[in-house]
Amino acid sequence: MGTFGAIGIAGTGLTVYRKWLDAVSDNLANMNTVSSTDEAAFQAKYVVAQASNDGNDTDDGAGVQVRGIALGSAEGRLTYEPDHPLADADGYVRYPDIDMASQMTQLIMAQRGYQANAAIVDRARETYQAALQIGRS
Repeated sequence: MGTFGAIGIAGTGLTVYRKWLDAVSDNLANMNTVSSTDEAAFQAKYVVAQASNDGNDTDDGAGVQVRGIALGSAEGRLTYEPDHPLADADGYVRYPDIDMASQMTQLIMAQRGYQANAAIVDRARETYQAALQIGRS
Protein backbone atom coordinates (compact mmCIF):
# COMPACT_ATOMS: atom_id res chain seq x y z
CA MET A 1 0.00 0.00 0.00
CA GLY A 2 1.41 3.36 -1.00
CA THR A 3 0.80 6.83 0.30
CA PHE A 4 -2.22 7.32 -1.92
CA GLY A 5 -3.69 4.05 -0.66
CA ALA A 6 -3.42 5.30 2.93
CA ILE A 7 -5.15 8.55 1.98
CA GLY A 8 -7.94 6.67 0.22
CA ILE A 9 -8.52 4.23 3.06
CA ALA A 10 -8.46 6.98 5.69
CA GLY A 11 -10.83 8.98 3.46
CA THR A 12 -13.37 6.16 3.58
CA GLY A 13 -13.04 6.15 7.37
CA LEU A 14 -13.66 9.91 7.45
CA THR A 15 -16.87 9.42 5.48
CA VAL A 16 -18.17 6.68 7.78
CA TYR A 17 -17.34 8.62 10.95
CA ARG A 18 -18.92 11.79 9.54
CA LYS A 19 -22.14 9.91 8.85
CA TRP A 20 -21.99 8.42 12.35
CA LEU A 21 -21.58 11.92 13.81
CA ASP A 22 -24.55 13.10 11.72
CA ALA A 23 -26.72 10.24 13.00
CA VAL A 24 -25.78 10.85 16.64
CA SER A 25 -26.40 14.59 16.37
CA ASP A 26 -29.78 13.90 14.77
CA ASN A 27 -30.65 11.52 17.62
CA LEU A 28 -29.63 14.06 20.26
CA ALA A 29 -31.55 16.84 18.53
CA ASN A 30 -34.73 14.77 18.48
CA MET A 31 -34.56 12.99 21.83
CA ASN A 32 -37.21 15.34 23.28
CA THR A 33 -39.52 15.23 20.28
CA VAL A 34 -43.03 14.52 21.53
CA SER A 35 -45.70 12.69 19.57
CA SER A 36 -49.15 11.52 20.42
CA THR A 37 -49.67 7.92 21.51
CA ASP A 38 -51.32 6.98 18.21
CA GLU A 39 -48.20 8.07 16.27
CA ALA A 40 -44.76 6.51 16.07
CA ALA A 41 -41.99 8.07 18.12
CA PHE A 42 -38.86 9.45 16.48
CA GLN A 43 -36.66 6.49 15.59
CA ALA A 44 -33.00 6.71 16.55
CA LYS A 45 -30.55 6.24 13.67
CA TYR A 46 -27.58 3.89 13.85
CA VAL A 47 -24.93 3.69 11.13
CA VAL A 48 -24.10 0.19 9.90
CA ALA A 49 -20.59 -0.02 8.41
CA GLN A 50 -18.83 -2.77 6.52
CA ALA A 51 -15.38 -3.38 5.09
CA SER A 52 -14.95 -2.71 1.39
CA ASN A 53 -12.31 -4.01 -0.99
CA ASP A 54 -12.94 -2.17 -4.29
CA GLY A 55 -13.82 -5.47 -5.97
CA ASN A 56 -10.26 -6.81 -5.71
CA ASP A 57 -10.26 -10.12 -3.83
CA THR A 58 -6.52 -9.97 -3.14
CA ASP A 59 -6.73 -6.58 -1.39
CA ASP A 60 -8.77 -7.02 1.77
CA GLY A 61 -7.80 -3.68 3.31
CA ALA A 62 -9.33 -1.07 1.03
CA GLY A 63 -11.36 0.81 3.60
CA VAL A 64 -14.85 0.88 4.95
CA GLN A 65 -18.25 1.99 3.73
CA VAL A 66 -21.69 2.67 5.13
CA ARG A 67 -23.90 -0.33 4.43
CA GLY A 68 -27.02 1.41 5.68
CA ILE A 69 -28.84 3.06 8.53
CA ALA A 70 -30.62 0.95 11.14
CA LEU A 71 -33.57 2.54 12.89
CA GLY A 72 -34.42 2.21 16.56
CA SER A 73 -37.81 1.35 18.00
CA ALA A 74 -40.82 3.39 16.93
CA GLU A 75 -42.61 2.50 20.17
CA GLY A 76 -40.61 4.95 22.24
CA ARG A 77 -41.57 5.46 25.85
CA LEU A 78 -44.86 6.67 27.23
CA THR A 79 -44.74 9.56 29.67
CA TYR A 80 -47.58 10.92 31.75
CA GLU A 81 -48.03 14.61 30.86
CA PRO A 82 -51.74 15.40 31.11
CA ASP A 83 -51.23 19.12 30.36
CA HIS A 84 -49.40 18.52 27.07
CA PRO A 85 -51.45 19.41 23.96
CA LEU A 86 -50.65 16.03 22.36
CA ALA A 87 -51.67 13.99 25.42
CA ASP A 88 -54.23 11.27 24.89
CA ALA A 89 -57.37 10.82 27.00
CA ASP A 90 -55.30 9.13 29.74
CA GLY A 91 -52.72 11.96 29.74
CA TYR A 92 -49.85 10.13 28.02
CA VAL A 93 -47.50 11.26 25.25
CA ARG A 94 -44.79 9.35 23.40
CA TYR A 95 -41.08 10.24 23.53
CA PRO A 96 -38.28 8.54 21.57
CA ASP A 97 -36.42 5.80 23.44
CA ILE A 98 -33.02 7.52 23.20
CA ASP A 99 -30.51 7.38 26.03
CA MET A 100 -28.40 10.56 26.24
CA ALA A 101 -25.47 8.81 27.95
CA SER A 102 -25.28 6.20 25.19
CA GLN A 103 -25.50 8.86 22.49
CA MET A 104 -22.78 10.96 24.11
CA THR A 105 -20.54 7.89 24.30
CA GLN A 106 -21.15 7.22 20.62
CA LEU A 107 -20.47 10.88 19.87
CA ILE A 108 -17.06 10.71 21.56
CA MET A 109 -16.16 7.43 19.80
CA ALA A 110 -17.13 8.81 16.39
CA GLN A 111 -15.29 12.07 17.04
CA ARG A 112 -12.09 10.26 18.05
CA GLY A 113 -12.32 7.96 15.02
CA TYR A 114 -12.78 10.94 12.73
CA GLN A 115 -9.78 12.70 14.30
CA ALA A 116 -7.60 9.59 13.93
CA ASN A 117 -8.45 9.22 10.24
CA ALA A 118 -7.88 12.93 9.64
CA ALA A 119 -4.45 12.60 11.26
CA ILE A 120 -3.61 9.70 8.93
CA VAL A 121 -4.55 11.79 5.90
CA ASP A 122 -2.41 14.65 7.19
CA ARG A 123 0.62 12.41 7.86
CA ALA A 124 0.32 10.73 4.47
CA ARG A 125 0.19 14.15 2.81
CA GLU A 126 3.32 15.22 4.71
CA THR A 127 5.08 12.01 3.63
CA TYR A 128 4.17 12.64 0.01
CA GLN A 129 5.42 16.24 0.22
CA ALA A 130 8.70 15.06 1.77
CA ALA A 131 9.14 12.57 -1.06
CA LEU A 132 8.62 15.36 -3.59
CA GLN A 133 11.28 17.45 -1.85
CA ILE A 134 13.73 14.53 -2.02
CA GLY A 135 12.98 14.18 -5.72
CA ARG A 136 13.75 17.86 -6.32
CA SER A 137 17.19 17.62 -4.69
